[in-house]
Amino acid sequence: MTTHSRSTARTSIQQAAMLVGAVFLLVGILGFIPGITTDYSTMEFASHESNAKLLGIFQVSVLHNLVHLAFGIAGLAMARTVSGAYAFLLGGGAIYLVLWIYGLIVGHDSDANFVPVNTADDWLHFFLGLGMIALALALGRRRTPRTGP
Repeated sequence: MTTHSRSTARTSIQQAAMLVGAVFLLVGILGFIPGITTDYSTMEFASHESNAKLLGIFQVSVLHNLVHLAFGIAGLAMARTVSGAYAFLLGGGAIYLVLWIYGLIVGHDSDANFVPVNTADDWLHFFLGLGMIALALALGRRRTPRTGP
């Protein structure tokens, strides 16, 4: 009798990408829950006039929440391979740094702020971008899967 075993051990970078993806997925879901998102009734699809705030801090809209959901799904899917996990963390981090710069340049009351973002979002994007890039660079060098506790 032949048995085939398939290693399900994931590398550190894959685990990190899965965790980041799961957090984005959770944030996207929480953005649609009244109470966790304050002023929920003012949520717009995509507008700086959306006064809904996740945890009462981060300005959100339907589009903003959908982007978090999509980013989370992408992270979980890309974490299946080492190269995908690396690309998600590095590329995603770069995207978040661009969003940080965009948020600093575009006025929060401007029609160009369609996602929307506020000052708290801007700085969260900065730290997310740096953190994701740091994870990619620090963990991307390790190629051996974790095999035990």
